[in-house]
Order: sequence, then C-alpha cells, then structure tokens
Amino acid sequence: MHDDIKKACEIMRKGGVILYPTDTIWGIGCDATNEEAVKKVYRIKQRYESKAMLVLLDTPDKLGIYVKEVPEIAWDLIALSEKPLTIIYDGAKNLASNLIAEDGSIGIRITREAFSKELCKQFGKPIVSTSANISGKPSPSSFEEIDEEIKKRVDYIVAFRQKENRKAASSSILKLGGDGTIRIIRP
Repeated sequence: MHDDIKKACEIMRKGGVILYPTDTIWGIGCDATNEEAVKKVYRIKQRYESKAMLVLLDTPDKLGIYVKEVPEIAWDLIALSEKPLTIIYDGAKNLASNLIAEDGSIGIRITREAFSKELCKQFGKPIVSTSANISGKPSPSSFEEIDEEIKKRVDYIVAFRQKENRKAASSSILKLGGDGTIRIIRP
C-alpha cells in the first residue's frame, strides 16, 4: 500500500491521472487544484467539462480551505453518516476552476477508507474522485469491470485492492444551502 501511495502522489504532483480504489467505487483521480490535470480526466471520461466532479479529503478540518463557508449542519452530517457521504457546498475556492460547477458549488467527500484517506493525507491536497467509466456507461463496482480504454489512458494504476471482488456502491449525495437547507440528490 505504501509504495502505491508514494507513486500515485508522485504522478499527481506532475499533473498525472491515477486509477485508484476509494471508499466507494474505483475512481479516476488527479490533483484537484491543477486545471490541466482536471482536463485530462474529462478527456479520459469523454465527459463535458460542464458536468462537475467531486473531490476527496482525508479530514473535515480541511473543508474551510476549499469552501467559503461550511454550514454548521455539515459537521453533524459528516460525523453521523454511516456510509460514504458526498456533500455539495456553495462557494468553492482554491480548486481548479474547471472542477467547480457553474453555480460555484463543489462536491466534497471525507473518506474514511484506509487507502484513499492515506493517499489524501500524503498528497496534502484534495484529489478528484470520479467513477472509472466512460461518461454514460455503467460505473464499475470492481477493478475487473473497468473498461480497458480507461486503464490505457491513465498515467498510473494503483495495485492495492485490484483483486477484491466486493460490490462497491456509490455515495449518498446531499446539497447544503448556505441557509442550512438540505436537498437529497442521491439517498
């Protein structure tokens, strides 16, 4: 695991794109502050840049670096969530502009899974996390389901957890308004 994290960080620091296991499904990732790297992810997925992607962080303590104002309810939602939870916040900042939705929001998930958490910690910045599929095709729930085209186009494929056959699921998604309103996007 340690060697994979070291190599993945090295690739992302150079603007590269990785294929890696997350707390949900396998993801395509890069430095969330690097516009060129984010463009590569959109190209790999054959996805329009107007469709926002989310980022992973290792700790809620870093939210204030990437969101102008974190609604109070967010802390409780993060602490009490039993499954992976992506929260869409208004007022994204300090991220690649092509990663931020047209309304200025960004989806952020605090990962608790050992590999992706340590990867985020060692990298020291948020990491893009988008499903490892061509846009419009089904999301793979295991490494073996990932399209060969995706594997050929990334700069590094993490070896850790490739042999796992567990069926992974996507995260829940909530949108938090600055006024404390909560909208459920995906339960």
